[in-house]
Amino acid sequence: MAGFLKRLFGWWDGQSFGTALWTRRFGEKVGEDVAGNVYYRNADDSRRWIHYVGDNDASRVPTEWYGWLHHTYALPPTRDPIIRKTWEKPHLPNLTGSDGAFFRKGSLRRADVEPATDYEAWRPE
Repeated sequence: MAGFLKRLFGWWDGQSFGTALWTRRFGEKVGEDVAGNVYYRNADDSRRWIHYVGDNDASRVPTEWYGWLHHTYALPPTRDPIIRKTWEKPHLPNLTGSDGAFFRKGSLRRADVEPATDYEAWRPE
């Protein structure tokens, strides 16, 4: 029962029941990215959407699919792939709030921070 309710009302973890129904009725599958996310469009290509695998996080959408979703590119990357430059790094999602998040040197959230010992704390007399 909990799985059905999650599917009916939950938009944060995969597609909801309404999105699945809309996709089944009007969606045409266009392709998938390397993470397994599936991309769809309607018959006249006025709407484009994505079904995430796992958490719904827009930072997990690669650049070429982001451009297609926002109508920057007319053709999807499956039909017109983007040529990558040698200096380009691979796409990474936003890691803020995860174990892979970046913390500057000296941040208290880093595991390698040692307590400061170059001063003595002031104490009122």
